[in-house]
Amino acid sequence: MLFLFGPNLGALGTRDPATYGSETIAEIMAAVEQRAGDSGHVVTWRQSNHEGELVDWLLEARGDGIEAIVLNPGALSHYSYTLRDAIETIELPVIEVHMSNIAARETFRHTSVVSAVCRGTISGLGVAGYHLALEAMPWITM
Repeated sequence: MLFLFGPNLGALGTRDPATYGSETIAEIMAAVEQRAGDSGHVVTWRQSNHEGELVDWLLEARGDGIEAIVLNPGALSHYSYTLRDAIETIELPVIEVHMSNIAARETFRHTSVVSAVCRGTISGLGVAGYHLALEAMPWITM
């Protein structure tokens, strides 16, 4: 299972803690990896501030033996048709996760162009969203 994080998510822990909490991406993923290991799953994760790198990782996922992806595309959610097309192309189940409730934020954040090609979306539950995506994997990979 691959967890991908888009632009600015490498700054978790210091970026707007009132919205995103105080845990770093490494701390969040250490807890997710622990939970995954307890369930017999292997989790890898990557973060990039570059759209093309995220697209490359999506397109390489099937060849790397990945069965499902959890994706927090950050602000790319709202305008990246390139990312949307890559998700559609790979034909793997993808769960989109946002720590904040994008529907309750600025108007430009209300629409995600990638949601339509994802198996599901989790939004507004903070760090718990990543754990919930992990728990959902058995149902979305059937």
